Amino acid sequence: MAGLTYDYSGKVVLVTGAGSGIGRASAIAFAQEGAWVAVSDKSEEGGIETVRLIVQNGGEAVFFPCDVSNPVAVKTLAEHVEKRMGPISHAFNNAGIEGEQAFVTDATEENWNKVIDVNLRSIWLCMKYEIPSMIKGGGGAIVNCSSIAGLVGFKAIPAYVASKHGVIGLTKNAALEYASQNIRVNAVCPGVIQTPMVDRFTKGDPVALEELKRSTPMGRVGSPEEIAAAVVWLCSDQASFVTGHALVADGGWMAQ
Repeated sequence: MAGLTYDYSGKVVLVTGAGSGIGRASAIAFAQEGAWVAVSDKSEEGGIETVRLIVQNGGEAVFFPCDVSNPVAVKTLAEHVEKRMGPISHAFNNAGIEGEQAFVTDATEENWNKVIDVNLRSIWLCMKYEIPSMIKGGGGAIVNCSSIAGLVGFKAIPAYVASKHGVIGLTKNAALEYASQNIRVNAVCPGVIQTPMVDRFTKGDPVALEELKRSTPMGRVGSPEEIAAAVVWLCSDQASFVTGHALVADGGWMAQ
């Protein structure tokens, strides 16, 4: 059976947190399907490298620096993308951080606020400005990045778990509000994926990485490209009747 094919020609796709990991893989995947990609990240170095990778393979992309925890920056991002590239047609709101590890009673207010701002508040801010742009263009699709930690609890990362649960709730709410305006809103829930975030979590310890692999029924961690494939599908016309859904891509972790 031939693989799914998509046509994102002429579409403007915004990807936040696109300077590395899942965001970079998704930006590249959208570009490979013909999209004009707005690559956004707080890291200028990472974002520019993603654009370079896209362009060297014949794709089209522009870098827009943005700290998604800053409301003015997010508003400016949406305005600049629309002015430079046209109305946003698709968006993957992917930027996120893991924060510090601590039990609820030991967690700091500073860490709580930072994680919620970057992981949850930013999703609201991004949609707040992406959706009006999509309405101008006649509709679109959004994917928000949650996690398996948005479906179950994990010890010592209370802010991360709360933020990712919130992403799913916010996704469902937006899906209901804008379904009649031809805008679909879904979430993707990755399991353990080989990204800089996982590298920080394991601190480069191969034993810790092996433990993560053993905790996954497939016996391995996922790749950023596997999550990117799910994101591209959710945004595509192939998923035209899918909205308000949290798609789990975790190698069977949640089935245990």
